[in-house]
Amino acid sequence: MSTLARMLATVGGLGDRLPVPGTSVGSPVGLVLFVLAWQMTPGDHLVAVAVGLVVLTAVAVWASDVEAQRRAVADPGAVVIDEAAGQWATLTVMAVSIGTFAPRDWALAFVLFRIFDIIKPWPVSSCERLPGGWGIVADDIAAGLFAGLVALGILALWR
Repeated sequence: MSTLARMLATVGGLGDRLPVPGTSVGSPVGLVLFVLAWQMTPGDHLVAVAVGLVVLTAVAVWASDVEAQRRAVADPGAVVIDEAAGQWATLTVMAVSIGTFAPRDWALAFVLFRIFDIIKPWPVSSCERLPGGWGIVADDIAAGLFAGLVALGILALWR
């Protein structure tokens, strides 16, 4: 199980191998996974992306917890599945409201999530104090939710 957790937590080892910060790896993966799920689910996309968010978050919490324990580090930089889940959260919030995506929407979601994930405003930052995998993942989910709400505000102004 440790090998599976490591592969999931580091998104196939990308978090360990790429010369860029881990957070730069997880967000694009989350975006690509979301886009694939969105395009592959005819009809009711919302059910698919909501279920995807729940499943991805649960897997991220478990895998992050196992990998953090294996490395004996509270929040290892190589663990990037949490950023994938946070990016997915941003897009899910947007999907509930806008229902369809233009390329600028994908880009806006990506940029805003990265900003909120990096600056971690309160209460996002307080989520890191949760134990184990929850602390690793919860701040990214919270950052994703904030980013999604801000994106909706920006899109409302654009329209």
